[in-house]
Amino acid sequence: MPEIIEVEAYRRAICAVEGRRITAVHAPDEWFAKGGTTTDALRLELTGACIERVRRIGKLVIVDTDGPRLGLRFGMTGKIVVDGAMPIDHLLYDSPRHEPAWDRFGLEFTGGGAMVLRDPRRLGGVQLDPDEDALGPDALSLTLGQLRAALGGSTVVLKARLLDQRRVAGLGNLLIDEALWRAGLSPVREARSLDPKETARLHRHIRRTLALLSERGGSHTGDLQPARVRGGCCPRTGKPLRREQVGGRTTYWCPERQV
Repeated sequence: MPEIIEVEAYRRAICAVEGRRITAVHAPDEWFAKGGTTTDALRLELTGACIERVRRIGKLVIVDTDGPRLGLRFGMTGKIVVDGAMPIDHLLYDSPRHEPAWDRFGLEFTGGGAMVLRDPRRLGGVQLDPDEDALGPDALSLTLGQLRAALGGSTVVLKARLLDQRRVAGLGNLLIDEALWRAGLSPVREARSLDPKETARLHRHIRRTLALLSERGGSHTGDLQPARVRGGCCPRTGKPLRREQVGGRTTYWCPERQV
């Protein structure tokens, strides 16, 4: 699924369209227009606009034009196609097929070329002028102080707090399970229960996990990942992993070493 590592790859690919002018907008699905945006507004406001810059905050890609800002969200199975090429052509919970009906949004440019958002499960979306202030600090540049602020005083369980994009932007299910497993911290502890040393350890392992899995090629490449199946065992202790819903997401963790 696209977490911050995959979405950063998408951002880099979309940078290829900087400087291009939009000649047509493909927006066939009203459901895919989010936050009060309509497909008519997408066509009206983006046609003729020139793309100036492509940015990212967490799992949101922001395309700045000389008109509105365009926000792209990818859900669980969204992928980007730029001029017929895909930086990532298959995701963990995605179909290997590519159906034209899955092209939920697209831009065509002066002189040729196109950008398409393809989403089999239709869980992503596009929005004009998204609220960037609603997102917390980006996980790739997260400081220890920002993590302390995100966790401090909260009675919410640790994993749910880290999943909250208003607190830390970009972390998802797989990355959080991997980072907490590496840090030896239980996902079901209250966020406020971490002492300063534990918070520093979690920060260190979030940064290391992001760096390592980026080098390996995706959020699905963690050491815990092969054991994230029913009956799976901890790669370090050999003890059975616990599987439960935490923060609304299927979570695997090792009670033997995560306390």
